[in-house]
Amino acid sequence: QVQVVESGGGSVQPGGSLRLSCVVTGFTLDYYNTGWFRQAPGKEREPVACFQHSDGATRYADSVKGRFTISGDNDKNTVILQMNHLKPEDTAVYYCATPIMCDSDGGRQVYETDYWGQGTQVTVSS
Repeated sequence: QVQVVESGGGSVQPGGSLRLSCVVTGFTLDYYNTGWFRQAPGKEREPVACFQHSDGATRYADSVKGRFTISGDNDKNTVILQMNHLKPEDTAVYYCATPIMCDSDGGRQVYETDYWGQGTQVTVSS
């Protein structure tokens, strides 16, 4: 049974930082891609960032480039999203998903079967 578990969300003031963690069990990430998506109230889900476990390549949505960094640890089957210089518009529920395809927008679903976590809330407010 595959499990995707996110953690690290919370509330922060604008300009602050948060570190999200995604741990996957029951599915080996080594040859796939894992990404983060987010969904704000009343908006569609959008890609944020994608990590290619095979070579460490990364992709980001334009809205987070230069502020967010995605990284992975194949030994721990984990993906991290470091979020700096947070803005109120970053407020959303953040989801980790695998496997996905990395592209210029961050990432997207392409596989018949993929796995998602329950999400973790990120709130940026003064």
